[in-house]
Amino acid sequence: MNATRAAPTLPTKETTVFGIIVAISFCHLLNDMMQSLLPAIYPNLKTELDLSFSQIGLVTLVYQMTASILQPLVGLYADKRPTPLALPGGTLFSLAGLLVLSSAHSYWLLLVGAALLGMGSSVFHPESSRVARMAAGRRHGLAQSMFQVGGNAGSALGPLAAAVVVVRWGQTSLAFFALLALLSCAILWNVGQWYRHHGLARLSRGGAGRQAQITLPRGKVLGGIAVLLALIFSKYVYLASLTSYFTFYLIHRFGVSVEVAQLHLFAFLGAVAVGTIAGGPLGDRFGRKYVIWFSILGALPFTLLLPHVSLFWTGPLTVIIGLILASAFPAIVVFAASLSPPAYSTGACTGLGEQIA
Repeated sequence: MNATRAAPTLPTKETTVFGIIVAISFCHLLNDMMQSLLPAIYPNLKTELDLSFSQIGLVTLVYQMTASILQPLVGLYADKRPTPLALPGGTLFSLAGLLVLSSAHSYWLLLVGAALLGMGSSVFHPESSRVARMAAGRRHGLAQSMFQVGGNAGSALGPLAAAVVVVRWGQTSLAFFALLALLSCAILWNVGQWYRHHGLARLSRGGAGRQAQITLPRGKVLGGIAVLLALIFSKYVYLASLTSYFTFYLIHRFGVSVEVAQLHLFAFLGAVAVGTIAGGPLGDRFGRKYVIWFSILGALPFTLLLPHVSLFWTGPLTVIIGLILASAFPAIVVFAASLSPPAYSTGACTGLGEQIA
């Protein structure tokens, strides 16, 4: 009788814990909004610190190096030693980065602030993505879509926040956004408690189940992951370039104000968020492989057309590009995690996939 009653508890690993997914997605929104403030204020920094485009490119490089190269290393460590405290800990790095940036009146201090902000992203993303997968149950595409749309919505809100707050009140107003880091830290502390007491058990059960399902040869698995990384690299080089320099392009080609340029960037990043929402369910329904290839190739004609159109058509084209490009990201993360060995499914692979560009 006891064995009969115990049987229904086995499917609990398949239950989708929406409360945790919503919480981690909201914190992803706050994190990526803080991260996106840096490129959003490039026009202000260029004027106030008299920076060249090469110097702005170096700031972007420092940020991307700490946000990208460190992230899979953090993921590898977390795969071996799951670290719930990394969730609030990463937010504290971002908080420190914002405080440094708010008072950075020299170029080298600006680089330090960018590095701290990138480190916050590196520490936050692998474990937060793991939590989303823990809470997903059977609905991995939906969970990754919700998680990623939180981040993309935050990235879209960054330029809007910069236009409303930073442009009006100056560089020092970045310190205000450190309050968001404290809010995120409090939420993530509670998510970390669920992670410690419930999530690890769900992850170990899921990993054991996937171990039995993996039948592909190691060479094909590594080849598949290499193709995914090449695709996401090309995708995010374009996204990172457009995010960093789109405002300058609009200002210099069409003579618009900084506020108008940031609103165009907000529209583009908002389209990225919407595309991410659609991409998860579409991948579950039609197949992740088809969504990935459509995302990469479908944006090509619009991208080639973009430099040759007027300001009127620039907005709609960038929205279409954002929608198409973003649709593949949940599929890529889930696809890479399903191909990878169970021991390295959620930390290293999602860490590498999140910020490879």
